[in-house]
Amino acid sequence: MPSQEAAPAPLVEARGLTKEYAREGGVTRVVDQVSFSILPGETLGLVGESGSGKSTVARMLLRLVEPTAGEVLFEGQPLPRASSSAMRALRRRMQIVFQDPYAALNPRMTVRQILAEPFAIHREAPGGMGSGSLPARLSELLQSVGLDESALPRYPHEFSGGQRQRINIARALALRPSFLVLDEPVSALDVSVGAQVINLLRDLQRSLGLTYLLISHSMPLVRYLCDRVAVMQRGRLVEIGDVLQVCETPRSEYTRQLIAATPELPALH
Repeated sequence: MPSQEAAPAPLVEARGLTKEYAREGGVTRVVDQVSFSILPGETLGLVGESGSGKSTVARMLLRLVEPTAGEVLFEGQPLPRASSSAMRALRRRMQIVFQDPYAALNPRMTVRQILAEPFAIHREAPGGMGSGSLPARLSELLQSVGLDESALPRYPHEFSGGQRQRINIARALALRPSFLVLDEPVSALDVSVGAQVINLLRDLQRSLGLTYLLISHSMPLVRYLCDRVAVMQRGRLVEIGDVLQVCETPRSEYTRQLIAATPELPALH
């Protein structure tokens, strides 16, 4: 019999993730038994209305929030405790691009300081930058997101929203991660500027072999950028599958409502 190639192992896997918060009068469960996997080089969209729990799931994947129950695996191994040195080392491989490009950058730091900070924190990182190679790496990072060295001495308030988000992306790429969480990366931007950022993210994924988790409430955006989509409602997954199949023949009424509620994005191409 002809041999069959084994399916690739997931890069990231969530197993039964649950998050509860103590509230006055009881406990509120904001994420309830969420499980999915993301293959190397794949983009998974995690969609749902505000308050559905999607950003909490993303933060649990990165150990920015500790799960109440369940586990996260990265390259087949469970994530260690957030405070451990092993988790600190893994953070080089797992980064996040936050939603608000204005709040995500320290207004008192220049772009040079912002981009150099990851190298200062992770001095022991493999391939770490020496004093002679750091300037070249910072220039390379800016060029990769469509900016140039003239940005280095400037402060965040001197840039537009789209330029700030490009700087955020450059910072996330500094230590050459393999997995990026994109937490509504264009929701704070104008449609045309957001489309440019999304196309940049798509190009970076192809050139660098990145794996993405895209958090969004926009089904057209997810259809454009993602390979698969997982739909969340009130902390639970209600549907997951190939993005074209889910968008064209959704099984869940909630998914149909999401598709109907978000307009097309003509600026994407």
